[in-house]
Amino acid sequence: MNNPAPIQFPDVSMESLGINLGLGIALSALAAWHYSRRARTKVLRRDLGLVLPVIALTTLLVITVVKSSLALSLGLVGALSIVRFRTPIKEPEELAYIFLAIALGLALGADQREAGAMGVGVILAIISFTDLLRSKDRRTEGNLLVTFDWSKEDGTAENLERATDLLGEICREVNVRRVDRG
Repeated sequence: MNNPAPIQFPDVSMESLGINLGLGIALSALAAWHYSRRARTKVLRRDLGLVLPVIALTTLLVITVVKSSLALSLGLVGALSIVRFRTPIKEPEELAYIFLAIALGLALGADQREAGAMGVGVILAIISFTDLLRSKDRRTEGNLLVTFDWSKEDGTAENLERATDLLGEICREVNVRRVDRG
């Protein structure tokens, strides 16, 4: 009787994996620190900074296991095709750091340590440089939500326009998003 060939697992050097994991921890922690120091969005600053190393190390581990086996890589594609994100990424800078973490994991998982380290260093330097250029041009920005509660007879279009003009004298830009009448 013909026995099928036994399953062959990829040869993974534990020493190489340890070095890659250590380098991945260091570089992804650097990227997370960089994100938390310079991120303009206040909502996900801490959360995304904590998740970036997890993304990088998970990608590293997956690529390390899958890189030498076609069957495992096809199984991974099938398994990951059912996963999707339910929370959309709202800021481009968040997406850039997520892609950086994934790229770092890919590079280290493929034993491209120099490329991963150099790539992270260069990309973070470019982000910092563009921040310096932008900070020279930066004005104080922010959003202010103003609510007017008028009686029915005071809530006219003329009074709204007067209020908008008054705000325009002290603000660079006034944007009326919504007017509710009840």
